Amino acid sequence: MMSAQHGVKAWRSERLSALGSSIFSEVAAWKAEAARGGADIIDLGIGSPDQPPSETVRRALAEASLQIDNYAYPATKDGMPFKQAAAAWMKHRFGVTVDPASEMVTLLGSQDGLAHLAMSICDPGDAALLPNPGYPIYAGSLALAGVEAILMPLREENDYLPDLGAITEEQWDRAKFILINYPNNPVSAVADLAFFEKVLTKAKEHHVLVVHDLAYSEMGFDGNEPPSILELPGAAEQAVEFHSMSKSFNMAGCRIGFLAGNREAVGALRELKANIDYGAFYPIQQAAVAALQEAIAAPGKPKVGKLYERRRDLFLDALRSEGWDIKPPKATMFVWAQLPEMAWDMGAAWTSRTISQEMLKATGVVVVPGEAFGSEGEGYVRIALVEDESRLLEAAARIGRFIRGEVNS
Repeated sequence: MMSAQHGVKAWRSERLSALGSSIFSEVAAWKAEAARGGADIIDLGIGSPDQPPSETVRRALAEASLQIDNYAYPATKDGMPFKQAAAAWMKHRFGVTVDPASEMVTLLGSQDGLAHLAMSICDPGDAALLPNPGYPIYAGSLALAGVEAILMPLREENDYLPDLGAITEEQWDRAKFILINYPNNPVSAVADLAFFEKVLTKAKEHHVLVVHDLAYSEMGFDGNEPPSILELPGAAEQAVEFHSMSKSFNMAGCRIGFLAGNREAVGALRELKANIDYGAFYPIQQAAVAALQEAIAAPGKPKVGKLYERRRDLFLDALRSEGWDIKPPKATMFVWAQLPEMAWDMGAAWTSRTISQEMLKATGVVVVPGEAFGSEGEGYVRIALVEDESRLLEAAARIGRFIRGEVNS
């Protein structure tokens, strides 16, 4: 036992409190409590695909896992097959040429890279430009690295694009990198190459690295094909781009993705990761190769976005008939919804937190409060289209009864 004169040491880093919004833990607790009470839970909270990867991918994983020489540290094998397949897919999908040896690094999912990038390219005291609202690991990674976040509001009146002109020259000069994410999580907005070109132009003026998170590249709706920032001439001199196999290929549990672009930044992340992990399990790399090759070989095959587009249309039509009219998203697996006009109240104004909590208690439907993604998320909830059509229709009906006050706690 520690003596009183030395005080009590806390075995928990303070930086953990800055890793992400505590609201995610709260939502998990609300969900567990509702389940214990016998509620039929329809979980539209976490964006985890409910579909499996293709049979070709599953067979590649199964066969590779039976090979006895695939159980050494992955780093002892040549990791080029996955990177070469990823480079070929980048060429096929975006017309972008990437050197797999020097301009690409394999990741344990894009979140792995997002979590570690600031550590590898910044020093404590540096600053970075981040979206607000934004995916929580963006700010969490800066907290781990001791880097200051300069927040860029994403608002509906600007189509959820950051107002580049509102960023001061002093902020541009201080920033080591600017992080953008289109198609966007959580707001489901899209951006075109003209916007990316504006970002690159401003970033070049101030020697700022552009970091683009393109995890939802295959989830454009209504004919929209999300572009890569690397399509722009010379972009690889100033930008890096994260890609994930999780959402586009239904391989979320496999934990594999990659970063491509600027050699110095990619090399820095590769160097850091060489000290943290030994790479992705080799059979998973081989399954990812199969997924990428399948996409290249069957360009006419509908992308995963078609599934979520159908779900979007069905769900929003049903919600509209229930009294909640939501602007349709242009991409991703998420609906970013302004809070509905409620027919009842609890004696105080509804917030994203209270409406999410009370909806879950009353209906069993899980959504995520917008405040979980930053201060600009207040007044909204994020709804993930990760249940089948019958369950989405059931969720819409329950939500409608909740809005009208026909069922409440």
